[in-house]
Amino acid sequence: MSSWLMTLTKNGVRLCRSMSCNYKIHYDQVYFAFGRAMANQFCTNAQKYQQPDTSFNKELSILLTNIRKELVTLLPQLQEISYYLFDERGKQIRPMLVYLMAKACNNHTDPQNKSTLTNSQGAIGVISEMIHTASLIHDDVIDAAHIRRGKPTINSIWGQRKAILTGDYILSRATIALSKLRNERVVKVLSQVLDDLVQGEFMQLGSKEDRGERFNHYIKKTFRKTASLMACSCQAVAILSDPLNQFLHDVAFNFGMHFGISFQLIDDLLDFVASDDVMGKPTSTDLQLGLATAPVLYASDQFPELDAMIIRRFTHNGDVQRAREIVDQSDGMIETKRLAYFHRDEAIRFISQLGESIERNALIQLSDDIVTRRK
Repeated sequence: MSSWLMTLTKNGVRLCRSMSCNYKIHYDQVYFAFGRAMANQFCTNAQKYQQPDTSFNKELSILLTNIRKELVTLLPQLQEISYYLFDERGKQIRPMLVYLMAKACNNHTDPQNKSTLTNSQGAIGVISEMIHTASLIHDDVIDAAHIRRGKPTINSIWGQRKAILTGDYILSRATIALSKLRNERVVKVLSQVLDDLVQGEFMQLGSKEDRGERFNHYIKKTFRKTASLMACSCQAVAILSDPLNQFLHDVAFNFGMHFGISFQLIDDLLDFVASDDVMGKPTSTDLQLGLATAPVLYASDQFPELDAMIIRRFTHNGDVQRAREIVDQSDGMIETKRLAYFHRDEAIRFISQLGESIERNALIQLSDDIVTRRK
């Protein structure tokens, strides 16, 4: 069981979570420090950071091979479907985070090891990508989506039943791979991700009438559906790096949490401004699915007429078009990007506490890249 304590304002978030698997988010009162000068400062600094060496690219290149090994089955069609989304089209952000964090932590605890990656840490990258992809397959069924990563979804080709079973199969194989690590703390941390994914999906199906509670609900949902996997995966490799270093575990978790929230905020923003071809999936879908994301929630502060639409999940004729018009007229998209920059700044603040290394610097660069991306 877990408990939450969150104090949320439109200027920043203070989030505290405690649970039986004994990890916590520890940080003092967060002040909303977004401003053009600060953002420019981080961007300027990030430009100086080196990219990871070629060995990192090799690790990513064998990721898909290792995933396919985990998915081998005697059922030909199940294997075909389960392989379908594991191609070169995905961003592979999660395994990239895992590998960079693992090496950054290893360098922090032992600078002489030249940021090597252990087999167990490499397995976390495989497991995280499998969990993520399985959740995408299930999401596409729930949303009745037809396009994912620029190609037809599994449910649109093989049907909903086989899509659901394939997602379940990938999750089961990820769980088996996790059990092979024989590390109880890591198992507990990553098992929490599965709990968060389900709870996050249920939270997305509901909404709050009170405007303040509504935004709080949205941020919690964003953590559970997106940031939890990133935070817990980063924490898992930190535990494998140094099991007794709670500072290291907390830094890794907090970095992943803020990185993940920033990532999702930009995703929600791009749903309003990007094109289908650029994103590789349909855009402008959140409103059609009845979802009020950050741009809409911020816009409702200026245009209270949105409140009724949000509560009825944009089901009346003309709701979706009118909501888009209001978002365009409001500061909703600007405020969403400001909040994304705030979480980027927090991610950079946490990861900067580790000893300098190519991988740590690459994580700083990546944190900046996600808020300036166009897909």
